[in-house]
Amino acid sequence: MTTNLTGRILVWDLPTRLFHWGLALSFGGAFLTAESERYRDIHVTLGYAVIGLILFRLLWGFIGSRYARFSSFLLRPSSVKSYLASLFSAKPEHHVGHNPAGSYAVLALIGLAAGTSITGYLTYNDLLGDELHEVIANGMLVVVGVHIAAVFVSSFLHRENLVRSMVTGFKQGRLEDGVRGSRWALGTALVAAMVGAVTTLAQASPPKDSVQSAEGGQKHQGEGRAGSHRDKDDD
Repeated sequence: MTTNLTGRILVWDLPTRLFHWGLALSFGGAFLTAESERYRDIHVTLGYAVIGLILFRLLWGFIGSRYARFSSFLLRPSSVKSYLASLFSAKPEHHVGHNPAGSYAVLALIGLAAGTSITGYLTYNDLLGDELHEVIANGMLVVVGVHIAAVFVSSFLHRENLVRSMVTGFKQGRLEDGVRGSRWALGTALVAAMVGAVTTLAQASPPKDSVQSAEGGQKHQGEGRAGSHRDKDDD
């Protein structure tokens, strides 16, 4: 049964919001520290945090609340065309969750974030040059810029603050369209567990060049000791 009752409804559950802002901060921090050898460890740690967040989001896209699930994304090309055309009309289409263009943007950001993290890991371990890593990271920065611009345009056209809704989780809408079971406890635990597990595993597995440097130092020390023994024997 549908009703016309409207009010403040929950749209974005807490885990989805944690992912959104966690990814923004992690990617932003990693991008800003990318060219600094001094902040290399911070850059790498943030990269691993991104991997943990992506793993969470892929899982949450199947078991999360209504608007977090991939099944709620509007991915038909005709839907995107219709939505974009409506933006130039007197009554632009309004969607409670992700609009068609936003659905593609979310998938693009997830894919680019995963690509950036994977190539970053390979680069860090001297398994790949840094060119591809930089290209994907710059591509993600472009998509982020387009996404931010689209958020402000949509906020203006629909007369709603989309940034605030991603902070509080609430929008104005029909009461029956709101999320009731957000599974916030499970989702928050999964976010913390995946980010923590990935970063802990990363710290326990140093890059190849660090291992080689350590082995080289030990070898040099061993040669030094051997030389000292030879000097004593010569005496």
